[in-house]
Amino acid sequence: MRPFPRRPLFAALCLLPALAFAPAAWAWSGLGHALVGALAERHLSPAAEAQVRRLLAGEPDPTLAGVSSWPDHLRDSDPARFKQTQAWHYVDTPPGTCTVVRERDCPDGNCAIGAIESQRAILADRSQPLAARRDALKFVVHFVGDIHQPMHADNHDDKGGNDFQISLRTELPPEDWARKRYVDGVMGTSLHSIWDYYILGSAGLSLPQYTNRLDALPWPPRPDASTGPTAWAHESCSLIASRHLYPASHKMDRSYLDAERPLAEQRIRQAAWRLSLLLDDALGH
Repeated sequence: MRPFPRRPLFAALCLLPALAFAPAAWAWSGLGHALVGALAERHLSPAAEAQVRRLLAGEPDPTLAGVSSWPDHLRDSDPARFKQTQAWHYVDTPPGTCTVVRERDCPDGNCAIGAIESQRAILADRSQPLAARRDALKFVVHFVGDIHQPMHADNHDDKGGNDFQISLRTELPPEDWARKRYVDGVMGTSLHSIWDYYILGSAGLSLPQYTNRLDALPWPPRPDASTGPTAWAHESCSLIASRHLYPASHKMDRSYLDAERPLAEQRIRQAAWRLSLLLDDALGH
């Protein structure tokens, strides 16, 4: 089982409104997930939006953006549950293939694909307890974001890029837990963290600024023939080879970040579009 990459907390959810108006260091699990939630919420049907408000009533930040990183925060708030759900954040296939074989790559539904399907079913089932449906909503928002991050659907034997080490020259301060690896403007990190943290974070935009920028582009992002999390995972995996996301050198500067940011933003917008459709289907009736 892939060890879950260490990720910063970025702040308790109750601090999100304060952080949203100042450019800050975010990860895909911070800014990226919040962007997916914020964009999706703007495009929900009125019925689904009303259900979201009902389910998230009482949350410190009762928005899809506000709860989007909750599954990551379980690492500290509920370690036992985090361990139980750790494998839900990704799906890996063997080297040379992006075709998911459920028995091999998602045993007992323990991968991002299985988690999206099972949690969507709980969310849509109004006989379920409200608390269970609330948690299911949080899981769905997060895992739809995860499965669109290419390194969460990898076919390299390196734990989703975590073992592919990078020496990155950057002005973006690292997460608190990684500061000891930041020396003279050079960060010792991994390719997974490049995608999780540096590509979006180095844009230097706040959540409202970034949301408005991405929402101003044509919507939906592009004609969408792929349906369901298995297809989304295959799409992410295929991008790794077709776009040569693994660099030739282990030394990197912001040129890689700038070159790949349009792809990361496209994946954010696709995730948001698909999440809005999923929630309309599960909640909009």
